[in-house]
Amino acid sequence: MKTTIFLDGKFLSLELASISLIEPAFLYGWGLFETMRAYKNRIVYLKAHLKRIKDSAKYLDLKLPYSLNKTEELIFKTVKLNKLRDAYVRLTLFKNLKNRTSIFILAKRYQPYPKNKYLKGFKACLILDLKVNEGCFLTNLKTANYLLYRLAYWKAKKKGYDEALLLNNRGYLAEGSFTNIFFIKRRRLFTPHLKSGCLKGITRQVVIDLAKKNRIESIEGYFTLQDLFEADEVFLTNSLIGVMPLSSLDGKPIAKPPFKLTNFFIKEYNSLLGYDK
Repeated sequence: MKTTIFLDGKFLSLELASISLIEPAFLYGWGLFETMRAYKNRIVYLKAHLKRIKDSAKYLDLKLPYSLNKTEELIFKTVKLNKLRDAYVRLTLFKNLKNRTSIFILAKRYQPYPKNKYLKGFKACLILDLKVNEGCFLTNLKTANYLLYRLAYWKAKKKGYDEALLLNNRGYLAEGSFTNIFFIKRRRLFTPHLKSGCLKGITRQVVIDLAKKNRIESIEGYFTLQDLFEADEVFLTNSLIGVMPLSSLDGKPIAKPPFKLTNFFIKEYNSLLGYDK
């Protein structure tokens, strides 16, 4: 089945879509994107994703070409045209040659990680030669200039790991190549502060809200690798994987199953979104 996308006012086959090689988006990564999960006729936290991209757009002289309601309609229609039940959805805004904002919506089949992965957890490695610049405002935006994170992920995958963890220029934990980081110690929840250079993840905020709702103390701060190794549990989050345990870093165990409190957050998150058990 051919993939149908939405690009600048038209629904068309992905194979027929094209942009100029001298678009600012292509030459400089001048754009923003959101990745979302469509599940059972819903786009998970769609309004939060749209708010984030709209708020970020002003920093890059971009704006949504359509109203938020119209953009929602276009996203749902893209998923529907591709006849998908469980989908990866990407919304991209980018600067075009006319100094205007182009919009691109992609929906493709999403294959969730097997349940066994959530029992065993991710294995990650630390990428030391790539650093997050916590002093640059671009670090807190989900821009199309994503090479730092893709390189980190590519290096991790070549070594057989699921994810790469990154430090900032000051040596503090920042985030994963595609995830936010949490750890648990004595039933308290910790995660890097946004000023550490991490993205203000949608699922990150959901977990913080769940902790508050369940009277679990959560602390945003500046943490080191030692904090991870001394933690009782560590987990990662993003909009596609939800909440994923982390079981090892650079081949060294961080926590062993069962991940008691991590599993609590997994169940609460899945219940909140109506995911199948």
